[in-house]
Amino acid sequence: MEEVRRSIDGSAVRILAPAETFIIESPLNREETLRQLQMQPPVFLRHIQPIDGSLNLTETEESAVLPLLANIVGQAQEILRGRRTAVHVRRAEGCAYPHSVFDTKTSLDGVLRDIGATADQRSPEIIVSIYAVKDQLYVGFGTPDELMSDWPGGAIRFQREEEQISRAKFKLLEAERAFGLDYTQYREAIDIGAAPGGWTSLLLERGVSVTAIDPGAMHPSLRNHPKLTYLKRNASEVKFKPNTFDLLVCDMSWSPMQMVKLVLDLNESLAYGATAIVTIKLMHRKPLQTIRDVIAKLESAFIVHRAKQLFHNREEITLFMTKQY
Repeated sequence: MEEVRRSIDGSAVRILAPAETFIIESPLNREETLRQLQMQPPVFLRHIQPIDGSLNLTETEESAVLPLLANIVGQAQEILRGRRTAVHVRRAEGCAYPHSVFDTKTSLDGVLRDIGATADQRSPEIIVSIYAVKDQLYVGFGTPDELMSDWPGGAIRFQREEEQISRAKFKLLEAERAFGLDYTQYREAIDIGAAPGGWTSLLLERGVSVTAIDPGAMHPSLRNHPKLTYLKRNASEVKFKPNTFDLLVCDMSWSPMQMVKLVLDLNESLAYGATAIVTIKLMHRKPLQTIRDVIAKLESAFIVHRAKQLFHNREEITLFMTKQY
């Protein structure tokens, strides 16, 4: 919320669901507000839904809710006609909305057909976003870029695999998607603070050779992998030849400045233009200041392309960087 206030002068925010959603009241029009947020990509805001229509659920007969919702969507015919359209439905806990996600989508898929739009949940050009909270139902229309995600509420979900080492793997998967990366394009990676091996396992699956550094133990399933070099040591104790790695990843539960020192100390081992994906733990009261301080130090050796709190992050954010030439 503080980030939004700083990005849009004169804006106000109003909480809808604690620690989850809020309304932005902007002095700018819709297009200018969205443009402002795109010009200064926010770190913490994961999803934004324009409000193009709403229903007060306590003042609406239950039998009339879906027809009125269908009418709101039908009135957007000029926006939706001829475009691949997804319907995203989110329900806050305890909301008064009486219908299931399935029933809502089924009803609106019929409306989309009638107005000449194509229902497409996988690769939409535009999204109909529906959010039910307390006694209100909010409806909005926007492209995935405008909404900042093509997942409902920006909540990117991956299926847990039977032998998955840790859920930390999801963070690296989401980073690949969020930052437009392809891990199969890398040759040699260094994973700092690798144990038990969630991030290392993903990179090995993509065919990358990985040097994993951690005084802790790696998962037994990884130990004999032909592309893994495991150094059971602190990262501060190791050195490598220049230009050894084209990818560095780091997801340690250390202080932000300790992480910065380790990454900068290993900078010489990275090839020019190498990619770095690192997490910053935000355990202090001033997260925005911590982020600024960390980025300022890392910019001595890296171009910081994006700082983002991903859905699978918790009290941390992820940085996407490349080594300066």
